[in-house]
Amino acid sequence: MTYELKQVFASLPQMERGVSKILGGDPKGNNFLYTNGKSVIIRNIDNPAIADIYTEHPHQVNVAKYAPSGFYIASGDVSGKIRIWDTTQKEHLLKYEYQPFAGKIKDIAWTEDSKRIAVVGEGREKFGAVFLWDTGSSVGEISGHSKVINSVDIKQTRPYRMVTGSDDYSSAFFEGPPFKYKMMRSDHSRFVNCIRFSPDGSHYATAGADGQIFLYEGKTGEKITSLGGAKAHDGGIYAVSWSADSSQLISASGDKTVKLWDVASNTVVTTFNLGSEVNDQQLGCLWQKDYLLSISLSGYINYLDKNNPDRPLRTIKGHSKSIQSLTVHKTEGRSCIYSGSHDVPSHYWDAETGENDEFFGKGHSNLVAKMEVDEADCLVSCSMDDTVRFTNLAKKEYSAADLVKMDVQPKCLSVGSGGFVLAVCIGQLVLLKDKKRVFTLDNLGYEPEAGALHPGGGTAAVGGADGKVYLYSVQGNTLKDDGKTLDAKGPITDVAYSKDQGRGLLGRF
Repeated sequence: MTYELKQVFASLPQMERGVSKILGGDPKGNNFLYTNGKSVIIRNIDNPAIADIYTEHPHQVNVAKYAPSGFYIASGDVSGKIRIWDTTQKEHLLKYEYQPFAGKIKDIAWTEDSKRIAVVGEGREKFGAVFLWDTGSSVGEISGHSKVINSVDIKQTRPYRMVTGSDDYSSAFFEGPPFKYKMMRSDHSRFVNCIRFSPDGSHYATAGADGQIFLYEGKTGEKITSLGGAKAHDGGIYAVSWSADSSQLISASGDKTVKLWDVASNTVVTTFNLGSEVNDQQLGCLWQKDYLLSISLSGYINYLDKNNPDRPLRTIKGHSKSIQSLTVHKTEGRSCIYSGSHDVPSHYWDAETGENDEFFGKGHSNLVAKMEVDEADCLVSCSMDDTVRFTNLAKKEYSAADLVKMDVQPKCLSVGSGGFVLAVCIGQLVLLKDKKRVFTLDNLGYEPEAGALHPGGGTAAVGGADGKVYLYSVQGNTLKDDGKTLDAKGPITDVAYSKDQGRGLLGRF
């Protein structure tokens, strides 16, 4: 039997509190991209369920940017490696790889002819470099800063100019190529998180952790004004992005808002309120075609609505950390995928379209280790928070009443017929029936790792760290050791009966 990739349900960006997240835009306006772990995720902006993933970096990737030609993407990781790869082929063939400095790369900028690249970050000997994309030869020097450089941008019209923003509270201005240091600006009182030229090159803006946005003349670097006066936002500003006609820009802030500015009049056109929780802090933004995007600390991607600033047009949800548990259930002819991770709550996905959302209410507070759907259409899940939960799939809302507390941490569970659930915990097996504990088996003589209830009832199989599968009988509301074992070649990490009335037993080790 042959298999082919049908669809990719992409992860969200991996976020860190107080650290800006860069959204890259396709120059043709079709896609946007961001990073998570060692991957670069490319998503269609009209239909973000359409996604592609680049996974060739050996280390965590921090930033990725399209070349203005649209044919290549440059991505940089924490080791200081820059990979330049093709966007037109499915294989995303590597064109060039360079290491401009040893250390974390935080931002990348291309010249408008797609021939020169500037990279900045946290190098051991220097904080930035500018080089030719096809040879790696230096075309200037990034100097003047005394601390890590967070952001870089290059004017997309001639004569070229380059600007950088740093943790030393300053921004630097360069002329070139070859790019040479011209002047330093020290208008911010805290870190400069983002610096961006307008598309027409007439201005550039700097955004800082002090909540201020300063506007400068693009060709000379002279200061023009401070947007919003003394403060543009009540919290630190992590990103700015310009409109295509260079007349407006948006800014994303830790005060949980995104603001749309009219540059000529120095006024706020719209304030988008994204929530009141810590996870609603806004750490990135992108103005792409007619879309205004922002990224919350939760990783959720918001499509902002100018006509309704308190409610996004849509919010792209999902997981930003590794998925630890997964199950598929068919309802009314449609398959739905349920997933659990380190980040909470759990999510459900339409298997055909990739549309997804989260369960409502207060659910698990830690990693979800295992989940299955029972006969009553409840999602049964166990977590490192020492609980087993029963969640009604019709309501898709957590209930505080449908929770069973375990004595020790559960590792795995299995749903059987007749309302039975087997929970495999550290050093302990727990049998539940109708959402209540009915039997506990201790002093096993081995460490249980995974378990499965026979779909027809009557039998349970438990895999151990000692490489054996132990068989038990379900007698009434109890478990009885049958004294039978199956040998495996290593510690058992998962076990399951086949769905055809349990004629086969599958183990993973």
